Amino acid sequence: MLRLLLDEHISRKVAAQVKKRIPGLDVLSIHDWENGRFLATSDGEILRVAAQQNLTLVTYDQNTIFTHMAEIASEGCDHGGIVVVDGKTIRQSDIGGLVKALGWLCEAESMADWKNRTVYLQAEGRA
Repeated sequence: MLRLLLDEHISRKVAAQVKKRIPGLDVLSIHDWENGRFLATSDGEILRVAAQQNLTLVTYDQNTIFTHMAEIASEGCDHGGIVVVDGKTIRQSDIGGLVKALGWLCEAESMADWKNRTVYLQAEGRA
């Protein structure tokens, strides 16, 4: 089952609005997850801990996320999934657009196996 962890570049408002759109869905902002302990932590560490909790990371950070993903794979470890959002497709300030796209993804893919899966989120709601 899909459980989302929104990285620190995504507003807490997104988590709250996605939960309203899809009651019962587990959506956490990293600001609130583990009492904010992982704010300003490397994505590699976040991916490792998120995998232990079956969380899929939602991130805008395309600069380093794939390096961290490859490092984890080279260690023979898994990650809980990654949803990559491109700022050119859905701006970080477009909370409504991101909520809509994540809502669509959750409705369409919530029962999929997200272990080691990576998708690019599209504004139209296509992954």
